[in-house]
Amino acid sequence: MPPVTKHLIIVNVIVWMATIVLKMRGIIDLDSLLGLHFWQGSDFHIHQFFTYMFMHDSSGFSTGMSHIFFNMFSLWMFGMLLERVMGAKRYLFFYITCGLGAALVQEVVWQFSWANILASINNVPTAEIENAIAVGQIDGRFLNEFYNNLITVGASGAVFGILLAFGVLFPNLPMYIMFIPIPIKAKWMVLGYGAIELFFGVTGTMDNVAHFAHLGGMLFAALILFYWKKKGVFDRYHEI
Repeated sequence: MPPVTKHLIIVNVIVWMATIVLKMRGIIDLDSLLGLHFWQGSDFHIHQFFTYMFMHDSSGFSTGMSHIFFNMFSLWMFGMLLERVMGAKRYLFFYITCGLGAALVQEVVWQFSWANILASINNVPTAEIENAIAVGQIDGRFLNEFYNNLITVGASGAVFGILLAFGVLFPNLPMYIMFIPIPIKAKWMVLGYGAIELFFGVTGTMDNVAHFAHLGGMLFAALILFYWKKKGVFDRYHEI
């Protein structure tokens, strides 16, 4: 396994295990400290744009295990080849930038949707929430507590960037998906994942998943690849 992919997986697993152990022993809640919070909440800190991508669900061992397993499995499966193609330094830059881009997109989505989220939690129209804030019926302390509960963790944004890069660099490589017995070209698999994430994000399906962060990782991956293509970085790979 190439070094960057290997060490990313090791760091993610260690941080996840440490988060669970430290939380169980009541020492510290790393999710609160290192997870990405909404920028308007008092728990938000700028370092969370970076640290959140090494965190994973620690609410329960089984749910956390599935979260980190699928992320690390995807990183292993697609990241190894990409690291060999890009080189270690360029690959690490790409991975981190996709993660940062995913975080930025998530913050933007929260900025425009937090009132809708609060309204859905209280089962009232969004206009009623906005009016209650305008007339002072909802105070700043309550809003800050709500803002601090908007948090996302996981490497998924960076991993979705890796997934898009794989589909762009190796579009015709046949891939197999569980329960589908026929091969699917990588480019169609990536487009399918993107379409599913967009549908889930717009419709609010599986609202405990940061679908727009996933799309943000893919968006920043596309921008980076486009720039590198213009600079001739991948000219020897004719499939791009």
